[in-house]
Amino acid sequence: MKNRQAATAFIFVTVMLDMLALGLITPVLPKLILDFRGGDSVSAANWLGWFGTIFALMQFFFSPILGVISDRFGRRPVILLSNLGLGLDYIVMALAPTIGWLFLGRIISGVTASSIPTSMAYIADVVPKEKRAGAFGMIGVAFGLGFILGPGIGGPLADINPRLPFWVAAGFSLTNWLYGYIFVPESLRPEYRKTYDWRRANPVGSLVLLRSHPELWKLTTLQFLAYVSHEVFVIWALYAIYRYAWSQSTVGISLAIVGICTAAISGGLTGRIVAWLGERRTLYIGQFFGAVGMVMAGIARTGTVYLASIPIISLWNISFPAAQGLMTHRVSEREQGELQGAIQSLRSIAFIIGPFLFSRTFSWFIDSKHAIYMPGAPYYVAAVLLFAAMLLATRLEQPQFARTGKEQTAGEELVPQGGISPGIAPGIDPKENI
Repeated sequence: MKNRQAATAFIFVTVMLDMLALGLITPVLPKLILDFRGGDSVSAANWLGWFGTIFALMQFFFSPILGVISDRFGRRPVILLSNLGLGLDYIVMALAPTIGWLFLGRIISGVTASSIPTSMAYIADVVPKEKRAGAFGMIGVAFGLGFILGPGIGGPLADINPRLPFWVAAGFSLTNWLYGYIFVPESLRPEYRKTYDWRRANPVGSLVLLRSHPELWKLTTLQFLAYVSHEVFVIWALYAIYRYAWSQSTVGISLAIVGICTAAISGGLTGRIVAWLGERRTLYIGQFFGAVGMVMAGIARTGTVYLASIPIISLWNISFPAAQGLMTHRVSEREQGELQGAIQSLRSIAFIIGPFLFSRTFSWFIDSKHAIYMPGAPYYVAAVLLFAAMLLATRLEQPQFARTGKEQTAGEELVPQGGISPGIAPGIDPKENI
């Protein structure tokens, strides 16, 4: 890519619009499920868990396929397919007459919602290795902006009509698809494309790459714990409606605050903290703040304290770009799409476990049939997992890079001070990267 900034800007806009569309429906989906279940919070919590699980199952099976396809045919067609599929999914959900049709909508979105991992591969294509953590941090800004605007708009729209946010979300996704179809360049150069390998295009085979390097496997383990912890947010809206009697507008405002904090921290702090402390320290410091924030959310007896936990939890956002950067250092340029597909498979396993774990924990601890009443229990479980991930992160090695020339450009290799290119995975001929 000749214009790296323009390419990065496109990915920024793509992710922001995707998250804006997702943010529009976040405040209303739990309420819609609650209405379909006759106002039964316990039943709604269980259904919300199944919604998250089916989405994750589709991601688990289809993300590796799309990741390998992007390594063979390029990132552009995969991103366009994702945007089109999400737009159609929101239309199905807007028209859903029963909870079964709503469930079908989640299946469609699970199959097609692959633009985020493919976008990460796009970033890896066009950004030098030592700047990737900062670039991934800017993707965090896009997440944040999407969640500032999305829930802030979606909540009030849902108060007008609970189906209206789905139509607006569909409009954003289809507009994004049209923009990409007309203007998006391809990022993956022909010489870096790989022959399609069906063995890596399945959810189990894709995870083989994650075991190709000892440090990559450590990162895989701790990130899995973090991804599972992150799924506690599946109960955010339902928890607030149950415990603090929030309206959909208030839920939307709270999620907009999450977006503001995410954007400010990801864009304003991540790059600076990584440059100051390195990716390894940034990783475990972020996880520490995430765990503390989870405990705070769990003990919050009022909505005000619950809101006050958001900035603390949001500091966790500095850890994800750091982990992404560390992982991209340890595979070749030809395997960035496969890596992101494998990471998405890892996320998908967490998505399968997390929503079920936290929604069932929530429903169990608020059920009057049981002796222990502890609505904050899901947040305590998430905190324990994050503390465990933090301890694992302290045992990672921080790669040290030295430039091979006067100026580093995308696609070139950085040589660590130990003398072995981190972009060359075990078993890869170094000449393939020239």
